[in-house]
Amino acid sequence: MDLSALAAAAADVFSPEALVWLITGVTAGIILGAMPGISTNMAISLLFSFCYTIDGAAGVIMLLGVYCGGVYGGSISAILLNTPGTPANAATMLDGHPMARRGEPGRALGISTISSGFGGIFSSICLIFCATTLAKVSLKFTSLEYCAFAVFGISIISSVSSKSIIKGLIGGVIGLLLACVGIDPISGTIRYSFGTSYLVGGLPLIPLLIGLFAFSQALLSVEELARERAGSKERAAMFQGGKAMTRVLPSRADMKRCLPTWLRSSVIGTVIGAIPGTGGDISSFISYNEAKRWSKHKEEFGAGCPEGIAAPEAGNNAVTGGAMIPMLSLGVPGDSCTAMLLGALTIKGISVGPTLFTSHLESAYQIFLGMFLSNVIMLIAGFALLRFVIKIVLIKSKHLIPLIFVLCFVGTYSFTHTFEDIIVMVAAGLVGYLAVKHEFTLSALVIGYILGNMTESNFRRYLLISEGDLGRLLERPLALVLFAAALVTLFSPVLKKAVERVRARRAGA
Repeated sequence: MDLSALAAAAADVFSPEALVWLITGVTAGIILGAMPGISTNMAISLLFSFCYTIDGAAGVIMLLGVYCGGVYGGSISAILLNTPGTPANAATMLDGHPMARRGEPGRALGISTISSGFGGIFSSICLIFCATTLAKVSLKFTSLEYCAFAVFGISIISSVSSKSIIKGLIGGVIGLLLACVGIDPISGTIRYSFGTSYLVGGLPLIPLLIGLFAFSQALLSVEELARERAGSKERAAMFQGGKAMTRVLPSRADMKRCLPTWLRSSVIGTVIGAIPGTGGDISSFISYNEAKRWSKHKEEFGAGCPEGIAAPEAGNNAVTGGAMIPMLSLGVPGDSCTAMLLGALTIKGISVGPTLFTSHLESAYQIFLGMFLSNVIMLIAGFALLRFVIKIVLIKSKHLIPLIFVLCFVGTYSFTHTFEDIIVMVAAGLVGYLAVKHEFTLSALVIGYILGNMTESNFRRYLLISEGDLGRLLERPLALVLFAAALVTLFSPVLKKAVERVRARRAGA
């Protein structure tokens, strides 16, 4: 460990400016995450432009705060309104809302807050140790291994992020094609610019992300205004319950009961987060099922069981640190949120991968400290903001949607102050809207776009080195394993369905 680099990173992270932006990011993440319909992706994309305007590490640290706070914030609406703020909080509804309805909203929110902080802090510690170790291993990678790992990342995201393999692959391929716009990474020639200098540097990342995740979701929210009116009575009832909250801090008995669940779910969340393409929703349900399987009170699950809240919240928040491991060490984002964080680092001129720990060691330490501190502040801010956020949750969409549209346009224009960025954002928003309506996944598209350049440049570099001899693949067993894993991942859903049909036939016979 380089103590001088660590000291310099600590001085930057604990500077008054960075702390203010970090607290702002965590607070904004909690508030936006608590609002039904605003996912963590949307929260990061809305505040993405601020990262570009903030000097130094404070911009990236702010987004880390939004990331951690957003995942936790979704549990508030899941518990009070039976509507998850983010997909990662869907499992929290199963026991969180029943506990709130029986007159214990404070207890449910307190357990959720402690669980989220525990999972986040645990995964941040794992990030520090695992990322550096994996980066040392990746120093032995050649261009072929990097290409294979990128292909593996695209394949697993495309297969698990969509109900249809074909639709997932289409999203990934579209992302790869969009990454081809601009300067050729090997020859340096300009391609697919359509004669305009605007596209010479490729499609701008910030307008693309804001359009896909924020503008498209705002369009979808317009359609859901009628549903909100139908659920107004439920919201009012839960508001009265929120005002009547007394104890928020979990009791000693609840903490003792939930401790094994926190440890188990944190491990599950960290491991799942480190696998590209999985995410908090998968981790939360797996954690919930494991908690029920190991519990001595199985009959209480579904009726307001403390472990039923602790497990999914510790699991989905542990994903935050886990998803950062492949992103920092290998340059492969674990989910769409880390893909946007990767874009933020790129804008700041920081290249991730093994070189992060050699040429940008201070930046690596800044991210480690920022991630850890984000979860600590999230734990403190969670308890401090609960009563305030409960009122925020009740803001009607008809008041919120216009604000989101304004933020989309302002945030996009503030990037380079060009009208072309606005056009890209709106176009991306319309594409995202149509994609969601037809059950296409946006995650595969974004990851395909992020990894497109990495895949192409490394594969073409390998072809130049090997003089086009693909037979030399046999000399790189690790690359072969990664390519094989990508094929297995792509076709595993098909094989699973085939096995299920065979079993059904045998059972029928």
